[in-house]
Amino acid sequence: MTDPVAALAAGYRERLRRELLDRPSGGSLRAAAERVAWELLHADRVALDPADARRLVAGIVDDTVGLGPIDPLLRDRGVTEVIANGPGRVYTERGGRLVREPVAFRDDEHLRQVIDRVVSSVGRRVDESSPMVDARLSDGSRVNAVLPPVALDGPLLTIRKFARAPFRVEDLVAAGSLTTAQADMLERCVRGRLNVVVSGGTGTGKTTLLNALAGFIDPAERIVTVEDAAELRLPQPHVARLESRPPNVEGRGEVTLRALVRNALRMRPDRIVVGEVRGGEALDMLQAMNTGHDGSLTTVHASSPADAVRRIETMVLMAGLDLPHVAVREQVASAVDVIVHLVRDGDGSRRVRFVDARGRDGQLHMLDARLLDELRERRCAYPGG
Repeated sequence: MTDPVAALAAGYRERLRRELLDRPSGGSLRAAAERVAWELLHADRVALDPADARRLVAGIVDDTVGLGPIDPLLRDRGVTEVIANGPGRVYTERGGRLVREPVAFRDDEHLRQVIDRVVSSVGRRVDESSPMVDARLSDGSRVNAVLPPVALDGPLLTIRKFARAPFRVEDLVAAGSLTTAQADMLERCVRGRLNVVVSGGTGTGKTTLLNALAGFIDPAERIVTVEDAAELRLPQPHVARLESRPPNVEGRGEVTLRALVRNALRMRPDRIVVGEVRGGEALDMLQAMNTGHDGSLTTVHASSPADAVRRIETMVLMAGLDLPHVAVREQVASAVDVIVHLVRDGDGSRRVRFVDARGRDGQLHMLDARLLDELRERRCAYPGG
């Protein structure tokens, strides 16, 4: 904004807040704020050219009922992630690359107010006693915020935007993330009720691929999804969605991912889809895969398919049951049929690098038609692992 517009905005923000408090509830808050803002400008006969007037109204409305200077970025369809490293350094991800944006919050307090607005709208809290929070916006976008003293250079805010329409496998093939042969093979895996783990690093598109693969599940089947933050949007009619819950201010009421996975087993699922396993819930997920819930799907952070197997083994040991490592390894080998590994290239593109499965020799091999048939025969011969 130009200096005159910025000076006017500072005076109108508080007036707009007061006016909105006196307005009846109902309807779109943003639409009401825009209407009131224009009324205030007309009443004061503010002399601005139309472009500056529109910029002024957008700025004060974003600041009052939206997310301040990052609101336009969140509305931009070309932006997939918004990152604020303190009030003066705002970045976006566009086309897989980080770009510095010419916007800024006024100061730490301004950024802190926006963070409070985000987390309070979804029933979460963040303060000095609990300086980190994960949440999601009403549109499904994932939010992470960190406050001082943990964040040394001011509040940090990261928002990973939620796609307006979930990607289908055809979309991923068109984007070059999957080959047609890989897509056909994975469709056969899902329809053939093989247990599939999607692995990869942060931001490689694991959840996007998981959502696309789950679209191959028969609409007649009952699907139970379990997530830390609900992101999956499945097209089937019979989907039960579960989401974990953090403790409240008194430290009570927490519902862990592990508790939800256990509960999912009691909900008569044909398929269980876990957004991501990070801890002891890996044990319950393996038990589900090994006790008749074939065709389960999940994701895990890992740098390779072999590393994904090791990470799952480690997370099972985190369940605290003192299981022998050899027993854990056997359970993982029995449960996990296919590992789909995603990578993110230097140009920001995401693609499937490996589709591996465990052969009769116990080792991971590239999945081909012969190995796929072998896996399906083993699942049919030994239902439930």
